[in-house]
Amino acid sequence: MTVVGAGLVGSLLATVLAKLGFEVDLFERRVDMRKEAISAGRSINLAMSVRGLYALEKLGVHEQIMTKAIAMPGRIIHPISGPTVFQRYGKDDSECIYSISRGELNKMLMTYAESTEKVKIHFQEKLIKADLDKKTLSFQNDKTQKEITTPFVRVFGTDGSASVLRHTLRDDFGHEESESLLSHGYKELNMACGPHGSFKMEKHGLHIWPRGSYMLIALPNYEGSFTCTLFLSNQGSLSFETLNSQEKIEAFFREQFPDVVPLIPDFVEQFITHPTGQMVTVKAYPWHHSDDVVLLGDAAHAIVPFFGQGMNCGFEDVAVLWNMILKAAPDLKKISWGPLFEEFSKSRKPNGDAIADLAVNNFVEMRDKVADKPFLMAKEVEKILEKEFPGEYMSRYRLVSFSRIPYRIALEAGKLEDEILSELCSGIKEACEVDLVKAKRLIQIDLIPLLRRAFQEA
Repeated sequence: MTVVGAGLVGSLLATVLAKLGFEVDLFERRVDMRKEAISAGRSINLAMSVRGLYALEKLGVHEQIMTKAIAMPGRIIHPISGPTVFQRYGKDDSECIYSISRGELNKMLMTYAESTEKVKIHFQEKLIKADLDKKTLSFQNDKTQKEITTPFVRVFGTDGSASVLRHTLRDDFGHEESESLLSHGYKELNMACGPHGSFKMEKHGLHIWPRGSYMLIALPNYEGSFTCTLFLSNQGSLSFETLNSQEKIEAFFREQFPDVVPLIPDFVEQFITHPTGQMVTVKAYPWHHSDDVVLLGDAAHAIVPFFGQGMNCGFEDVAVLWNMILKAAPDLKKISWGPLFEEFSKSRKPNGDAIADLAVNNFVEMRDKVADKPFLMAKEVEKILEKEFPGEYMSRYRLVSFSRIPYRIALEAGKLEDEILSELCSGIKEACEVDLVKAKRLIQIDLIPLLRRAFQEA
């Protein structure tokens, strides 16, 4: 088997294929990050949740990986002035997401892949052409610039949002593809740890500074630092384009994020030197061609990071494909790969589209609504509904992050819940005034039947 892209999904997939008994060639355009440092500034921290953990648990590697993760049971909201506000994600501390460094996780997964002794990782090999008729892949070595063409039997594309394999399916076979660039970019800043590896802020939480059309977030790292990410328009009156001097950058942070300034003394220097990243939503179909190639992860469905599900969705791709392979045939030599890839593509496509839409919608919630009074009251009502009707009402966030029901169902359920909350909050001033009799009736009409079908499917 050939896997193109040794990022998170590619490294996990290569390990799974090796566990199934296949020899795997894994090609990666970057250097070996375990031996050489990769420049900072483009590695938004990961928020691992149930879907990603399921794949790691299935592979038996989650315990060691979780030693590098930090539990985040909720958001910690930072207003411009006044105390912070904690907003819990789930019903209690048992429902939390986990912050983990993208780089650290990638290094561990590469090492797991190699430990199978069936995976050979070829570093600094950039895919420049795929000829699916001749079943060859052409790579250019980043160090020597030498080009090699190698045959393949079956190739798995995990080569990211700018996937050469996806573009090949588009250009050579007319597959559907859309790439939607978000008008906002992002810039990473590092908040170093305090004395003796201490955390400068509460470590068990995802910190958010919501400011309407933009926001700053911070996720903890196990060694005591925080990875901070500013999401801001690329162009406009207040944008990365206009924050073009030391004076403007300093004034912006002192006005909008005053509590951050003393925690990151070199924030201006970091802002100037760190690159501005871009975010894209990719939708494509189908994700495969014949029995030759199939796409997984960002190569098939890149999404913006505002629901923390990019890696989780990619890992779920791997787990779903793994289960399909095991179900297809006890004898792997007899698998009909074409029909299997078609089934995988058809089953995952609606879910990839759904989480892409959910992620964009959650951006608005994180940067704006988390500080909005009507939104906060609706969330309080929602907590009451979850407590009063356990198993019958689960918030959209809990469905996405703390269950494995299909994303498309979580999207549909979320729309129903918005309607329910809107009706229940109309005419009340406090969450405790919510009409629970009316709530039960509204929940039973459409939401309960939908969630019952969803959990059966999951």
